[in-house]
Amino acid sequence: MTALWRSGDVVQATGSLGNGDWQAAGVSIDSRTVVPGDLFIALKGPNFDGHDYVDAALGNGAAAAIVSDGRTGPRIVRVGDTMQALRSLGQAARERTHARIAAITGSVGKTGTKEALRHVLSSQGQVHASVGSFNNDFGVPLSLARMPQETGYAIFEIGMNSFGEIARQARQVRPHVAVVTNIFPVHIEHLGSVEAIANEKADIFTALEPGGVAIFGDDVSGEAALLSKSPANRLRFGAGDAEILEFTPEFEGSQVTARIGDRAYSYFIPAAGRHMAENSLAVLLTVQALGADVEQAAAAYATLPALAGRGKRQSIATSGGGTATLIDESYNASPASMEASLKVLGLAPQRRIAVLGDMLELGPESPAFHAGLASAIEHAGVDSVYLSGANMAHLYNALPQGLRGAHTGTSEELAYIVADAVKDGDVVLVKGSNGSRMKLIVETLMKRT
Repeated sequence: MTALWRSGDVVQATGSLGNGDWQAAGVSIDSRTVVPGDLFIALKGPNFDGHDYVDAALGNGAAAAIVSDGRTGPRIVRVGDTMQALRSLGQAARERTHARIAAITGSVGKTGTKEALRHVLSSQGQVHASVGSFNNDFGVPLSLARMPQETGYAIFEIGMNSFGEIARQARQVRPHVAVVTNIFPVHIEHLGSVEAIANEKADIFTALEPGGVAIFGDDVSGEAALLSKSPANRLRFGAGDAEILEFTPEFEGSQVTARIGDRAYSYFIPAAGRHMAENSLAVLLTVQALGADVEQAAAAYATLPALAGRGKRQSIATSGGGTATLIDESYNASPASMEASLKVLGLAPQRRIAVLGDMLELGPESPAFHAGLASAIEHAGVDSVYLSGANMAHLYNALPQGLRGAHTGTSEELAYIVADAVKDGDVVLVKGSNGSRMKLIVETLMKRT
C-alpha cells in the first residue's frame, strides 16, 4: 500500500491528539464507500453525524478515524472540529506538493472541462483531480486531502449556489491557473442576477498564486466583473487567444481545427456539439498555461471517454425487440445546457425523442426559461417530447400538439410511458436537473438491455 498519509503527518497537520502507528492510502468522509486503508473523517452535518459510523468504517478496513467525540484508541485521531481537520489536511496536502494546479468554475461545463483536462494531461505526468462533482465546502478540501505529494498536475472543480463559496474554496486550492467556463443564469434564484453570478465566479481569480493565469471567454456574460478581478496575465478563448477555425459536426463527434496562441491544431472530439469544441479551447489554453504540451493534449482528445449522466451514449433494448440509442444527460440541466443537448440530438439521422425534466433554481423567470425551450426543440427537428415536473408544464403548453408525447408530475410516472414509446432505431435524450430525478428514467430504459 502506497502511503498518502502517515499517522504522524496527520497529527501534525491537524494539531490533534493521537496514538498508534498507521498509514492511510486514501481519505473518506462516507463509511459506505470506505475501502481498506482509508482514513475516515467523521463529519457532522444538520442531518447526519459521521461519528455514528466510525465503528462501521473501521470494520470496513479504515486505517484510522478522525473524531471529535472524545473516544480513544490506537486508530483514533481526536480533534476539536472534524470539518476543520479536513480543511487542515487539505491545506497540508496543498503545501507539500509541487504540482501545477488548475481550478475550474462556471455556470455549465465545469465537470466536463475538468474531466477533459484530466484526460488530455494524463500522458504527460501524474494527474490528480476532483472526483465527480466534488466542488463544494466538503468536496474541495476532501479533494485536496486526497492529493498525493508526487502529483504533477492537479485539477479542482469549484462550484457555488450562494454567496462566498467560490472565494472560500479558491483560497484553499490556490491555483496557478483559474478558468471560468461561462456565465449563465444558473442558481439565479439564490444570487438574483447574472451580474451577481459573474461577480461570485470571478472570485476564483482572487486566489491565484503570484504570476497565475486567468482564463475566460471573449463573449462571456458579466465580463466587467471577470476583468476587474482577474490579473493582467489573462487568456481569452473564443477569438483572442484561442478560436475555432474549422468545425465539422457529426452525430458521433466533431472534427475541429483551432488556433491556440499562434499555432493551429487539428483534432477529433468523440462527442457531438459545438459547445464541446468551445470547451476544448479552454482546456487547451489551460494546458498551455500549465506548461504542458498542447499538441499532445489535442491529440489525446480522440480517446476522451463519455461521462455517465453527462452525454454518455448507450444502446438500449426497445419493447418491440429492437434497439435504440440513449443519450444520458440526466445529471444536470440549465437553459444553456438544454439548448446545447438539443442541438446534439438534432444531429441524429434517426427519429429523435427528447425526455426532459425540470430545470431548478431559476427563480421567477423559470416559467419563461422552460417555455423558451420550444424553439430549440423545433429547430432540432425533435419528433416527440416527453416531460416531467411542474415547471415543464410551461414547455408542454408551448409545444405544438404534434410534439407532445406526455407530461407527468414525476419522473417515476414518466419512465414506463417513455419505455413503451421508444421504437427500434430511435435516439432518446434524457436530461434534467439532478433534483428532477431523470436518472430513474435512464435506469428504467437500461433495465431492458
